[in-house]
Amino acid sequence: MFDSFSQKITKIFDKISGKKIISQDDLDLALREIRIALLEADVALNVAKDFIEKVKVEALGKEVIKSISAGEMIVKIVHDQLVELLGSESNAINFNSNPPLIILMVGLQGSGKTTSTAKLAARLKNKNHKKILLASLDTYRPGAFTQMQTLAQKVNIDCCQFDDKKSPLTLAIEAQKKAQEGGYDVLILDSAGRIAIDQEMMQELKNINQKVNAQEIILVVDAMIGQDAINVAKNFQEILPLTGVILTRLDGDARAGCALTMKATTNCPIKYVGVGEKISDFEEFHPKRIASQIIGMGDVVSLVEKAQEIFDAEEMAKDAKKIKDGDIDFNMILSQIRNMKKIGGLAGIVKFIPGAGKIKEHLGQLGNVEKDLKIQESIILSMTKKERANPEILSSSRKHRIAKGSGTSIQEVNRLMKKYKQLRKMMDKFGKIDPKKMQEMMDNPNLANNPKLF
Repeated sequence: MFDSFSQKITKIFDKISGKKIISQDDLDLALREIRIALLEADVALNVAKDFIEKVKVEALGKEVIKSISAGEMIVKIVHDQLVELLGSESNAINFNSNPPLIILMVGLQGSGKTTSTAKLAARLKNKNHKKILLASLDTYRPGAFTQMQTLAQKVNIDCCQFDDKKSPLTLAIEAQKKAQEGGYDVLILDSAGRIAIDQEMMQELKNINQKVNAQEIILVVDAMIGQDAINVAKNFQEILPLTGVILTRLDGDARAGCALTMKATTNCPIKYVGVGEKISDFEEFHPKRIASQIIGMGDVVSLVEKAQEIFDAEEMAKDAKKIKDGDIDFNMILSQIRNMKKIGGLAGIVKFIPGAGKIKEHLGQLGNVEKDLKIQESIILSMTKKERANPEILSSSRKHRIAKGSGTSIQEVNRLMKKYKQLRKMMDKFGKIDPKKMQEMMDNPNLANNPKLF
């Protein structure tokens, strides 16, 4: 998300952030380069101009040029303005109404609306612990209900029965009745997509909303269509009181500028973003966190939250105990490799780390690490359960069998064994540290290099 834009912004900041004092020319040049970066990210011209003007006024008002930490102050001003541009506060679903909360999903055909409906349902079920009911209102697209039903089964969520002979309005009313009688917390209505803005179908949406009185009306837009996403939002706003937007395909960066423009031009907040094809590739949109990522400050909070959602707490606790006891085997290593893959691999982790823009310049090296992890996973999967639990029994003949089974070489198997032994040795050292001395080391990091601790 915003990868190329972020890299350009951080390069601009690299030129000024280390300077104690900057000139007016330095400031003008930096603002000019930021403006170009915004336009290249497909941010609307008037929004880019307004953004630069606000940063300039703020910088001059605080007399940044005369400041002894001018570079850092400009970085902070740009960060604050980015937060304002993106929407200031996160806008999650509002549950302050009597159940069932009704969410009406609208959007153009091909925007990823049905998939986003399932992703949103899964998130509300797993994170907010809500009882969800899905309903397809699309009587126009062949296979629309089948897609919805398949996705609902995948995330173990109830789905209303469908009859293409009934009108979308009738289907919506029946779904609302079922949600009320079934004690559901949330009803999500997936309306028919539009190839283009069709007045007859837009009137249909208006009639559905008037009848069911949806508390949330969310527009799903493909971020890859660029500034057309803004026009789509404006057209829907003329008919419906939109409460939020879901931007899909934000894992591609070519046209992500619409995310920087949406709130400023439509006053409609971005609630969620789709960042991949998997059901779990769906995130809440936090303006402050996104702004921090863009300027290279990282977003450790989101990384921790993502890890908590994906990782199995019980399994992590078992692994922590194994590490404490020095009881490390290939089952644990396999578990860690798979956890890393779930979170998006090294590239998925790097984007949350401060200075991610600089790190991504060396992604070729990270690519080699990712390749090594795949090889290691293949090798471990070619072991028997006994071999994984007891790596010490791996004899030469066993290693040759594992190499053949995994499609690797005996050298790669030996390299994995060497890494295992190094990890085991390191864990043994940590296990011998006195708890009191460990606390001293945490309080004073310089003590970590003291050999007497081990």
